[in-house]
Amino acid sequence: MKLQLYVPDGRYAPWIEGFAEVLPEAQCVTWEESQGQRVDYAVVWRPPLEMLRGRTDLKAVFNLGAGVDGILRLRDNDPEALPAGVPIVRLDDAGMAAQMSEYVTAAVLRYFRKLDAYDAQETAGTWKFLKPHRRADFTIGVMGIGTLGSHIARTLAGFGFPVRGWSRSAKTVEGVQPFHGADGQVAFLDGLKVLVNVLPLTPDTEDIIDTGLLYKLAKGAYVINVARGQHLVEADLLAAVQDGQIAGATLDVFRTEPLPADHPYWQEPRITITPHISALTLREDSIAQIAGKIRLLAEGKPIAGVVDLQRGY
Repeated sequence: MKLQLYVPDGRYAPWIEGFAEVLPEAQCVTWEESQGQRVDYAVVWRPPLEMLRGRTDLKAVFNLGAGVDGILRLRDNDPEALPAGVPIVRLDDAGMAAQMSEYVTAAVLRYFRKLDAYDAQETAGTWKFLKPHRRADFTIGVMGIGTLGSHIARTLAGFGFPVRGWSRSAKTVEGVQPFHGADGQVAFLDGLKVLVNVLPLTPDTEDIIDTGLLYKLAKGAYVINVARGQHLVEADLLAAVQDGQIAGATLDVFRTEPLPADHPYWQEPRITITPHISALTLREDSIAQIAGKIRLLAEGKPIAGVVDLQRGY
């Protein structure tokens, strides 16, 4: 069995060593060193077009993350970019759900306890009591309640917040009020105090957080984006913050990363910026999950995480 690896930063040694430990029957090779060789599986993150186009040897392509837009984007300019009939498999979790829940919960509690406002008062040298938010009025909506989003929604519900969840198709999460489809989106957004975006990036979800959506939220709402920068119309959010419709935003993803030094978000104190760290791929967990799925495939058994190429997730 042969695995072909591609990671943009070129740091292959830890991945090769990890697979050697948990999948010793497999030979791991880098794409750069093995072009033209026949292999069984590709393990990739944001691969180049030439790595996958026209391949007839692959049994599956494993993506080193939950979001597969880095692979599916290859089809934008070339409909034959992906190997025909070869399953694309995403990571189900690999430790990312807990990390993302921690990040989102920290941001929510910061806004709920008005720590952002107290930070501003400290900078100004002001000692002043601020009336707290009522928990019952602090309704949180999670857009995208798959593996990551449902974990986030359950975590927030555990703090006693009213939590809504919205997805493309009907889903049920314990303690979360469900909404789905275009018809359910208006009711989902109405009166939300916090909007958390965990949607997969597809043509249908790109630019979904725009002026029209932002002004359906409660006045003085908060936005937390941990999905993809392309979900958000950046100028629309900035205008909504400066207009007072949005009281603050915590953003971990951006259209251009790193965020350019001249981007206006740097100058807006109500927008909190982090460098795409809400959920980092945990190498050991990812390797163990992929190795387990390869063994299942070798036994002819079904696996979780196979991407629906029509839906894009």
